[in-house]
Amino acid sequence: MLLIFNALNSRRWLCRSVIYMMKKTSNNKSLAENTELFPEVTGTCKTPDTSTNDTEKQIVLFIAVLSGFITPFDGSAVKFALPSMRKEFHMDAIALSWVATAYLLTAAIFLIPFGKIADIYGRKKIYLYGIALFSLASLAMTMVPSTEMLIGIRVIQGIGSAMIFGTGVAIVTSVFPSGERGRALGIYITAVYIGLSIGPFLGGVMTDLLGWRSIFFVNVPIGITTILLILWKLKDEWAECKGDIFDLTGSIIYGLAVLAVMYGFSVIPELKGAALIAVGIIGMLIFALYEMLIPSPALDIALLTKNRTFAFSNLSALINYSATYAVTFLLSLYLQYTKGFTPEYAGFILVVQPVVQAMISPIAGQLSDRVEPRIVASAGMALTTIGLLLLVFLTEEISLWYLIFSLLLLGAGYGLFSSPNTNAIMSSVDKKFYGVASGMNGTMRLLGQMLSMGVAMMIFAIFIGPIEITPDYYPQFFLSLHYAFILFTIFCFIGIFASLVRGKASSINYPGIPAEGKKTAK
Repeated sequence: MLLIFNALNSRRWLCRSVIYMMKKTSNNKSLAENTELFPEVTGTCKTPDTSTNDTEKQIVLFIAVLSGFITPFDGSAVKFALPSMRKEFHMDAIALSWVATAYLLTAAIFLIPFGKIADIYGRKKIYLYGIALFSLASLAMTMVPSTEMLIGIRVIQGIGSAMIFGTGVAIVTSVFPSGERGRALGIYITAVYIGLSIGPFLGGVMTDLLGWRSIFFVNVPIGITTILLILWKLKDEWAECKGDIFDLTGSIIYGLAVLAVMYGFSVIPELKGAALIAVGIIGMLIFALYEMLIPSPALDIALLTKNRTFAFSNLSALINYSATYAVTFLLSLYLQYTKGFTPEYAGFILVVQPVVQAMISPIAGQLSDRVEPRIVASAGMALTTIGLLLLVFLTEEISLWYLIFSLLLLGAGYGLFSSPNTNAIMSSVDKKFYGVASGMNGTMRLLGQMLSMGVAMMIFAIFIGPIEITPDYYPQFFLSLHYAFILFTIFCFIGIFASLVRGKASSINYPGIPAEGKKTAK
């Protein structure tokens, strides 16, 4: 580590010189665009001359919805299959945890790199390869014979998932213009949230009735259908940066930093968790410095330092997922332990939230085409805060209707926030950054999920410890729920202001902003 800092200090003058030249050569161009400074860069970074009719738009959206559902469904449904996997393969706790962690870690590591690769070589191509890889890995999971192979195939699934999520939102954004984009993203995000939310419920039912391998087999026909539709109906390609240079070194630095942060979150009750997170943050700083020194970065740092809408919209997404992802997990435990419900019945009650979210998200997305996205998203964040605040007062005797009302508020809040926020992210950058922006948005989702579960596990470790939750420990369990929901409410309350300060879309004047993003929506 000292060697790294010495190297950084010795190159500080170079960094300052490069930044100075950036400012002198262009007010609204990223370092990668300044070909006067770097004449060897041959990337075109221009928008292809393609047009899409209404029928093709709907086909693109349908394809995106299919893939947008199966990947988060797979990630969340597998949680209910873990006990059956443990029994079949005689897995210990560490190996069992890696079944879920390997998938999330791999997806997070590759999201932004594959987003950049898609911008260079074609989003449809990377999207198609991702669907094919994910489907083949899912088929292999139905025949896996050992623990080691199971975890290895989960890594391959994570790579396929990153290829899908690093391009899916980008393709939808490329096809739908600003006046139609919010509604389309709302429909797509609804599929993602439904996959995340009903995965545990359907995963439990399918595991009980058909065995745990059925969870993975269901991905195969959906994947094949999606591949056939892409090959048959999608004739265009979206590659705004053909000929640009892929930043392999920066992607490796980024991947190692994300690995440290996310794995740190997964073991955060332990001291090594905090140490890994600190190492990951240092790695992110090194990555940012390196990206500023090269002509073709994997992530243009100007998007974060000079594009307030992009930066704070992603921060809002991170906060929202951090405050809400563990809620379903905590309420599932609450319903099973204190109310005595079966996992299936508990899951049925918790489905209330995604149903409401699915109803509101497309409407909120369409509304964000006409009203400032920050207003709609901030209202959703505020509604989510109220729903979380109500959960602070959960007790063993409280009415089930009280819980359902809280879930209704949470679902409405999720629906109002997600699609307008994604619309703000994707509309705040130039088309050549769509893949990277899509990957960044997906990364915020995964980091938020890990942080949310890390906070929940840390609170359980403090108040309950490594023991089974029995009626004797219900007071400690409720105390854990109380403090978890207090923290999540505070997170979401802070998120309201992060959402508001992103600024109006009509006032943006930063690098990477398209001309259409500067117009006020009517």
